[in-house]
Amino acid sequence: MERWTGKLAVVTGGSSGIGAACVKDLINAGVIVAILARREHVMNNFKNSFPDNLKQNIYPVKCDVTVDNEVISAFKWIKENLGSVHILINSAGIADSIYLSGTYCTKQLQKNVDTNVMGTVFCVREAFNQMKDDKIDGHIILLNSVFDEYTPSCAFGSMNIYSATKCAITAMTETYRQEFSAAGTNIKVTSISPGSVNSGSLPASIRDLVDFTMLKSENVSNTIIFCLSTPPHVQIQNIKIKPMHEQF
Repeated sequence: MERWTGKLAVVTGGSSGIGAACVKDLINAGVIVAILARREHVMNNFKNSFPDNLKQNIYPVKCDVTVDNEVISAFKWIKENLGSVHILINSAGIADSIYLSGTYCTKQLQKNVDTNVMGTVFCVREAFNQMKDDKIDGHIILLNSVFDEYTPSCAFGSMNIYSATKCAITAMTETYRQEFSAAGTNIKVTSISPGSVNSGSLPASIRDLVDFTMLKSENVSNTIIFCLSTPPHVQIQNIKIKPMHEQF
């Protein structure tokens, strides 16, 4: 991780769950971190939980990743005030337990697509172009899910369009790899697909049925740090991390 010391990382959804765990690990590794999230007070409270010598390197930036103009403005502010992005960890995501075939759920389904897919598209675009323009050999991490390969039985409660959005992230990871290479950059892209994580984001309909020890947010963050620590010529494109005895 030494090559990232003093460099800038952007973590979306970085005030809670896996994103917050990533912020802690990055800060402890000497990385400067900008957090993108909608709830400014939550970001500020999270920042203030750090000792003074560490929280001075945390910069909360209010941003709804589903709104293109807000993402553009956020990355512009970051570039002008903190410098170019070296690491992007896209951890903002949602999962609702509603039925894809249900009635009157269009807004909820659209919110899932906007957050999990379009939010990723907007943030990767801005981070990549900063890295490319400034010739930075950066690394982009996309939080995915094991549900990118299959959809759990409705016995666990419907995951509606969530699995489809994660299939999109898997396909986008390969597209980004090809585009980044074709653009003549050394920017890496990695998809991290956790199984069940006890971070509060797993729908209660599934969480209540779990009878095994789920992953902690820190376990996923440790995996991300491992991927960031690989040599410049090594690219881990997809990695899955599952708890022992997971049933799906």
